[in-house]
Amino acid sequence: MVGAGLSPWLAALMSVVVFAGTAQLAALQLIAAGAPLGVIFLAGLILNLRFMLYSLSISPYLQGLRPRARWLAGYFLSDNGYAHTIARIGSHPTAPGHAEYFMGACAAIWVTWESATIGGIVVGAGIPSSWSLEFVVILTFTALAVASIRDIAGAAAALAAGITAILAIDLPFRLGLIAAAIAGIAAGVIAERWTR
Repeated sequence: MVGAGLSPWLAALMSVVVFAGTAQLAALQLIAAGAPLGVIFLAGLILNLRFMLYSLSISPYLQGLRPRARWLAGYFLSDNGYAHTIARIGSHPTAPGHAEYFMGACAAIWVTWESATIGGIVVGAGIPSSWSLEFVVILTFTALAVASIRDIAGAAAALAAGITAILAIDLPFRLGLIAAAIAGIAAGVIAERWTR
């Protein structure tokens, strides 16, 4: 984030306010490319649409939370927190405490994410740019994406998004990212309906 031109304080604030790694990375790439603010917001919105699906899926298990705690649960919602909680619900469907498990898992993920972000802001400035560690982010998200493919719809979404990203790499303001997200969502929905 600092490498993209944000001050350390603004980078830390962005991490807290925009608690969504994919959206943060996309926003930073778009900021570095000089994209208009509307394009940056649109990219973040499209990339975070999956959280609506997560919310719909997990909301029945969070009904016991007070209204303020539900707002906090919405803020804490993350890919990893959702995956951990759904896996637990799947293996122990009648066990009590699903809401508490979700909040605990997501709070731990939040603390880890923010600590790592601050550590990266502090330590990252001292790492030589010749090491090209930016590629680690790509490897991390590739590993997460591959690990999350569990059915034909997921595979179709990943394949369509990957092909579109490659074909649209030369679009201005990194609009290929938005095109890839839309193509992936469309392919996943079509494959899901086809397999049903």
